[in-house]
Formats: sequence, C-alpha cells, structure tokens
Amino acid sequence: MIEAMGLTKRYGQRTAVDDIDFVVRPGAVTGFLGPNGAGKSTTMRMILGLTRPTEGEVLVGGRPFVREAAPLTRVGALLDAKAIHPGRSAYHHLLALAATHRIPVSRVREVIELTGLESVANKRVGGFSLGMGQRLGIAGAILGDPEVLIFDEPVNGLDPEGVRWVRNLARHYAAEGRTVFLSSHLMSEVAQTADHVIVIGRGRILADAPVADIVRGAGTDRVRVRTSSAGELAQLLGRQGATVASDEAGVLEVSGLDAATIAQQAAQAGIVLLELTPITSTLEDAYLALTDEAVEYRTESPTLKEVAR
Repeated sequence: MIEAMGLTKRYGQRTAVDDIDFVVRPGAVTGFLGPNGAGKSTTMRMILGLTRPTEGEVLVGGRPFVREAAPLTRVGALLDAKAIHPGRSAYHHLLALAATHRIPVSRVREVIELTGLESVANKRVGGFSLGMGQRLGIAGAILGDPEVLIFDEPVNGLDPEGVRWVRNLARHYAAEGRTVFLSSHLMSEVAQTADHVIVIGRGRILADAPVADIVRGAGTDRVRVRTSSAGELAQLLGRQGATVASDEAGVLEVSGLDAATIAQQAAQAGIVLLELTPITSTLEDAYLALTDEAVEYRTESPTLKEVAR
C-alpha cells in the first residue's frame, strides 16, 4: 500500500505538488493521470525517496521507502528506462542489480525470459530500441519479485503485442494482491488496465475514484442520428424530453433517450433513419473534462490551410 499525506513539493516560488492525500491499495491497478507538468513524476519520485517532500510524507507499506534495507524486493520501479549504462549488456545490467540484493542468477534468467529479451540479452543496451529499453526497465523492476510496482509510462515505445503484455503483467500482479501504480498518457490503455484512477492537475488531486465512476461522471451518453428529416425528428424528440444538438446538417446528437426509443419514435412518425449510433462516454472524455482548467501547455488545433502548408 502507498499512502500520501499532505504531500507537498515546492521549487522556489513554484509549487509542483500541493498538499495532496491519496492511497494506492493492493489488489488493484491504480492509474495516475495528469497533463504534462501536473506533478506526476515529482509525486512518484517522492514515493521512492528520490525527491524530498517540502511538507507531508508518503509511506510504502507503513514506512518511508528510504528506510528499506532491500528496496528491490519491496518496490519495483520504472521511471526512466534510459537510466542504464549503455555499454553494458542487458544480462550484465540485471546481474549487477541482482548482486546488490543477493538475488540468484536463476532469477535474472527468469525475468529475461519473462520480458522477451532472450534474443538481445547479450547485446549492449546502447543499441536497444525504445521498446527493448522499456522491456529491460520492466525486467529490472520485477527482478526482486516486489510487493509494489510503480511504472511511469510503461508502454512508451512498445508495439501492440508489448502493450498487451504490459497490461496483462500489471493485472496479473494486482490479482496476486500486490500494489500496482502506473502513469500513462494513453487513456484507452488505462481504461483497459486500471481499476482505479487518480487524476492530478497543477499539483492537486482532481479525482480519485474507480474508473467506472469517473467515466460515469463525464456526462450522459448520446446517440448520433442521421436523417433527411432532422428538423422534424428534433422537434419530435424534444417533446419526449430529449436534448438535441446539431453541428452538421442532417445529423443530430441526442441525449436523454436511448437508441431503441429514438428508433421507435422515428418509425411511428414515418421518419427514415440513415444512421443510429450510440456514443458512450470514455475515460478520455472524463479526463479532458477534469483537466480542462489544469492544462499548463496548450496548443490550438491547426486549420486545414495550415496543415496543407
């Protein structure tokens, strides 16, 4: 379990993390989301004792992580996959880590196989692709068979097979009763992997709830309807209590009625429907709504003319 209480970090006049409280519980995958500059990496570094809090504290298993005598067996972390000597082979990198904790060589071979690094185990890390580097970073994190896993952007650079492998790995460890805490900018992947989500923005917690609850709070589901009788259908559905909007001729977005009811109403009125598509709110919808006022680095979408240049 990870417990943060009043956790704060200031750099001069700038507050990176602002008096936050949260608990990451065992037996579940907890996603950690937030825009660039929100305080995610700083928070993870404070958990691991790499950055000292200005105020507050964070405990791992009831005590500060810096007091652990054998940290690799307690917490496995992937914060920066590139933080490895480029002249070492993957095998010798893991062997060196294992030696610091008297982890047997058999375990080194086991994690190499588990992470799919057999074919490159004796190659220098400096020649690794981004995806292979990520796999090696994960191998180092799980080397000590830890109770807690902390991953920062673990699927960065991985192909679809690798992304699915990380997802299954995280859920496997959570199913064993371990604590899994991971950050990612891939909302669809977090939605498939995480049970619980903590959202941070401008150093403050914006949401801390199960994924389903956060998605449910994103707003009502909608139905996209295309018809040549959009005006008539909009009036008909409005009388049934629906909210109808339209940004495109002949196309309606309807809230307050499900697809079956809309189809039934249209059929009774003799209105032909060309499209009837339910639109379900997603974790990305919820995330964007939560962080809209907390985005530090915002860019405008380019126009078609700008793209053409």
